[in-house]
Amino acid sequence: MHASRVLNVATVYYQQAMASLDVGQVLTRVPAHPLAPNASPIDELARFRKTLGSRARILVKRDDALAFAFGGNKVRKMRYLLAEAAAAGADTLITCGGVQSNHARVTAAAAAVAGMRCVIVVNGEPPARPTANALLDALLGAEVRYVPSRADREPGMEAAARELSAAGRRPFVIPLGASTPRGALGFVQAVAELAEQLGGRPAPDAILHASSSGGTQAGLVAGCRLFGLPSRVIGVSADEPAGALATRIAELLAGIEAELDLPAGRLAGPAAEVDDTFIGGGYGVATDASREAADLAARTEALFVDHTYTAKALAALVAYTREGRFDGYETILFWHTGGQVGLFA
Repeated sequence: MHASRVLNVATVYYQQAMASLDVGQVLTRVPAHPLAPNASPIDELARFRKTLGSRARILVKRDDALAFAFGGNKVRKMRYLLAEAAAAGADTLITCGGVQSNHARVTAAAAAVAGMRCVIVVNGEPPARPTANALLDALLGAEVRYVPSRADREPGMEAAARELSAAGRRPFVIPLGASTPRGALGFVQAVAELAEQLGGRPAPDAILHASSSGGTQAGLVAGCRLFGLPSRVIGVSADEPAGALATRIAELLAGIEAELDLPAGRLAGPAAEVDDTFIGGGYGVATDASREAADLAARTEALFVDHTYTAKALAALVAYTREGRFDGYETILFWHTGGQVGLFA
């Protein structure tokens, strides 16, 4: 379904909550590339719920099923950033991440369909035999530059941009995770999409998802506040301390206000809810809880989650349910942000 229709339907459905502010119309004025234009499905996890003994319905929003480059949350952000890059006259996209970065894979794919070059700066050693996302980056024709550490990635992107500019190219730098205010608009639009799919039914009591660079959570929080959804938005951190991530989300919310020409403070509210207790041994390191959650999802619903992001977020859902933290809730929505390619690393 066309994005503008999704947004207009959501605007009508939540017009009382939005008062005179037609956010849907504002969003449609922001250029977006039509990557995977159809809504991601919402499935009910009935067998998963029964296994957990949950009283609340458990739904999953399947961004892993978005029909572009193996999907994932970065596709939604890239719709806006690719359009921004094209409007700037760019011929090369530059970004960064780990060797198995989902974001890097989507950036490389976006560059391919737009007829652009792509340079990816990754921290780590070149794999002897590329697998999973690294393999896809190569298939997509991306140039991959390796740096020793995470701290070297930003300087590496800046150096690549200077080099390409000096050679007459027109580079466009996309920060880690595509987590800019413009990129976060992808998840403001995603909330509008969810609103239409609800069809007038009550919003989920909680939306739980993996959070890392903050753009996804900022967009979800902004969307819920703008479209009147009372859902708790719980981000389960993959690597960042909760306080630092909540601060970053607050900065992105202010940036979203500027992107949409909203009054300052329109998106103000309680600090973003971030849980950093499921990180375990660190970024990309599986935990006992993430392994159990991944097994449960696969064996009850044939749903695949990865240990960097989604398995840890699902582990939080499992733990919250068992601890009674969702008691009294009618519906929990797990927003599947993708990453299943990482299972093949």
